[in-house]
Amino acid sequence: QPQLVESGGGLVQAGDSLKLSCTTSSRTFEDYAMGWFRQAPGTERLLVAAIDYSGGSTFYSDSVKGRVTISRDNAKKTLYLQMNSLKPEDTAVYYCAADPQVGLLMTEYEYKWWGQGTQVTVSS
Repeated sequence: QPQLVESGGGLVQAGDSLKLSCTTSSRTFEDYAMGWFRQAPGTERLLVAAIDYSGGSTFYSDSVKGRVTISRDNAKKTLYLQMNSLKPEDTAVYYCAADPQVGLLMTEYEYKWWGQGTQVTVSS
């Protein structure tokens, strides 16, 4: 079972940018569909963005479209989430997720492995 470790979260002001990273020790990272989810207190965990195994296909939720870019570096076994123009409503714990499938996966139930999460707090 691969371990996923997120980093890059923090406290920022509205309008700032953050880049989250998710690394793994798995030797077959390039075979995994990946996603970023977020969960604010008292709410369900929701998909932010997803990417297929090659990085050729991506998906973004309407709430972040145009402000966020998901990418991956298979050689570095790392998934990224570049977030720009951050808003207070982006405040949440951000999780990366992986599954040994090649396509885009849209729901949390499709992902087999999860990181521990990284806190993103955006002040107004």
